[in-house]
Amino acid sequence: MKQTDNLSESTSLADRLGIPAPLFWGFVGLLFFMIGDGVEAGYLAPYLEGQGISSRDTALLFTIYGVTVSLSSWASGPLSDLWGPKRVMWIGLAIWGVFEILFLTFGVAVNSYPIMLAAYTMRGFGYPLFTYGFLVWIAAATPPRQLGSAAGWFWFAFSGGLPTLGSLFASFSIPLIGEMATFWSSLGLVMFGGLLALLMTREPIGSRRLAPVGTKPGTIFFSSISILWREPKTFVAMIVRTINTSSEYAFLVIMPAFFTKVIGFSLSQWLQLLSIIFLSNILVNLVSGITADRLGHRTVVALFGCIGAAITVPLFYYVPQMFPGNFGIAAVMGALYGATIAAFVPLSGLVPQICPKEKAAALSALGLGAGASTWVGPAIVTWFESWRGIEGIIWIFSGLYVASAVMTLVLTVSPEARRHLNEAAARGDIAEEVTLGH
Repeated sequence: MKQTDNLSESTSLADRLGIPAPLFWGFVGLLFFMIGDGVEAGYLAPYLEGQGISSRDTALLFTIYGVTVSLSSWASGPLSDLWGPKRVMWIGLAIWGVFEILFLTFGVAVNSYPIMLAAYTMRGFGYPLFTYGFLVWIAAATPPRQLGSAAGWFWFAFSGGLPTLGSLFASFSIPLIGEMATFWSSLGLVMFGGLLALLMTREPIGSRRLAPVGTKPGTIFFSSISILWREPKTFVAMIVRTINTSSEYAFLVIMPAFFTKVIGFSLSQWLQLLSIIFLSNILVNLVSGITADRLGHRTVVALFGCIGAAITVPLFYYVPQMFPGNFGIAAVMGALYGATIAAFVPLSGLVPQICPKEKAAALSALGLGAGASTWVGPAIVTWFESWRGIEGIIWIFSGLYVASAVMTLVLTVSPEARRHLNEAAARGDIAEEVTLGH
């Protein structure tokens, strides 16, 4: 993947905020796309259980969906190298739309679990191609001095939609138009956001193949896998990224029932709580990316992300039980949890600097980890809920976050990236030579 600093050095508001100006509409479109994708996040599980689908079958649906998300997240990197990120995003948008229609029409509407499982599984290929294709585009077209902030804005838009504003939208639309109509509205939001991003973003790098001319497809795909053992740090980063949001996807399965049946919240209150959690998440997504450009990416991830999440996951479970029905206290605990999950954002700025000559392949490893979290979380629920219940699952995740803190210590940038950063510091492009960690 070719290193480039071709973005405009303009003094536009977007650039001053840390958003690469030529990609501005891509970020806006991503937000709307993820709002649509996140509409169902907080109520699909309780809706299906209300239609007679068992909690185990619901967890299986999310787990299998997560497997295709994981595969697609990995494939977004080599496909972007091969075809260009913009074409990959078009494919992702088309897949999402087609299989969402099948999922709702022939699955949910007639309560056919086999069709739901098949269509939802295939839809899982859609959003990662769109979102992580855009992340590769960002890495290809953003100067290194701006990567941390750009990554922060990417995750700001990503989690701003899934599930923050998506769940908030659902909490108001369900009482007004009903659950099925709300499902359908998600399709409209996804299509609007996807078309906005793709039609309004004309930055040229994303429209062309990123791999050198003549590189065979097999070589491109193999490099995106072989990088895991050729550059072991990318494998570690993948594991850390998997742990990062695995608890989030597990909580989408187990926490709706916990907060409605144990804590005493209504479904609307649970959806509003979910929105508060991820409102905190999106704000800290942005802050952590900008902070990492100053304090070091590794420091932010290990201290505020890994150790922070190890503490806040148990707090989110135990403290609301001490104050049943108290929405304010539950919201504070949820906001703390969402903030610590967001502190992993600097991984997206750090990983391209670990392998500066293979940014797409390195981001594929990170995408594989992000995708894996969507099935690892529900799988942990499937495997361990009968063992120690929700409490046991909570402590499994807390322990995983402690382990991820230890793993983060090995994530150091390459000597080449270090030289580039030192040169940039000498020119005054960045404030410190230690921007991306030691």
